[in-house]
Amino acid sequence: MAAARLQSMPFLTDKNNPVGWFVQGGLEFAHDSRRLVQRCTKPDAKEFKKIAVACSIGFAIMGFIGYTVKLVFIPINNIIVGGS
Repeated sequence: MAAARLQSMPFLTDKNNPVGWFVQGGLEFAHDSRRLVQRCTKPDAKEFKKIAVACSIGFAIMGFIGYTVKLVFIPINNIIVGGS
């Protein structure tokens, strides 16, 4: 029904027309998004655990790097600025 309605207005299906480019882009995005959601599956317990472990290791590494940088630059900043 919607396709017939679009065919009755050719400026909506012409990609050279700015309105048609916007409408066709939106339709393609909606179609691709629908296909993606239909193909996605919920992770099982094993896969979820692997993802959670990988994320927590990443958080720990980034926290350690941030702590180390802060620990190194506090004395350097005090030397440059000159502590009171």
